[in-house]
Amino acid sequence: MSGGSRRSWGWHPLVDRWAERVVADAGVRAGELVVDLGAGRGALTRHLVRAGARVLAVELHPGRAAYLRERFADAPVTVVSADAREVRLPGRPYRVVASPPYGISSALLRRLLGPRSQLVAADLVLQRALVRRWIGHNRRWELRAGTDLPRRAFAPPPTVDSTVLVVRSTRRPR
Repeated sequence: MSGGSRRSWGWHPLVDRWAERVVADAGVRAGELVVDLGAGRGALTRHLVRAGARVLAVELHPGRAAYLRERFADAPVTVVSADAREVRLPGRPYRVVASPPYGISSALLRRLLGPRSQLVAADLVLQRALVRRWIGHNRRWELRAGTDLPRRAFAPPPTVDSTVLVVRSTRRPR
């Protein structure tokens, strides 16, 4: 993905006040393991650290991954330079709070909600039309629409509307 503008390769980072709101709405607690898929330059990561989370920040772009390593060198953040669709997910209970690239959203959701997943909760900033297709309940997951984000919540703004997909496990904790 070298060359071209942010818009041409689909990178639309959240502005700080909206990143803060997404993390606050997620209800992240101190000590929780939270995966930030498509971490970019750390808009969500910053607020996850402030909430006391241990963060696994996944970023494909090598320059942004290096920036994250430097920015969060003294924080409980592990940066992995990998494709969010292929990164090894934790084998113990974890949460996801992320704004992944919209182009990988469906594949990412199928993976996160798979039968062996240790996911307990997720708050994902996704294209609103996709969120509407995924909302509902099944035996293992409750999926609902959360906060709507205006296009100005991103810099640069995307050409589509966005919403947080709230995912909660329906399994009882052991």
